[in-house]
Amino acid sequence: MTQFALVAASIYGLLGVVLGAFGAHALSARLSPEMQSIWHTAVQYQFFHVAALLAVGVLARQGMTSGALSVAGVCFTLGTLVFSGSLYLLALSGVRWLGAITPLGGVLLILGWLALLWAVTRG
Repeated sequence: MTQFALVAASIYGLLGVVLGAFGAHALSARLSPEMQSIWHTAVQYQFFHVAALLAVGVLARQGMTSGALSVAGVCFTLGTLVFSGSLYLLALSGVRWLGAITPLGGVLLILGWLALLWAVTRG
């Protein structure tokens, strides 16, 4: 889990900076204010969960091994992909039904936080 979480955090961090800059500069004239706000939300949540993945990786590196910690890492990784990814696609395409996918990512993120809570209180 250590390597997985730290690699995922690094990739999501890199992409967060790139996508944040892309949204602020290349897309600013092309997206409506509403779609810019959606893009910004996607970037914010991506960065919040970079920190969560770093925490999972550091805890695993310090020797905390538990199924719950692994579940947290997987949920944060998949949840960020689904949550932020669907918002990026919504902002770029304007296809509203993509917003219906976003809560699935949110549920995964919530499960990730619950699993992390379980891991640190039971570990």
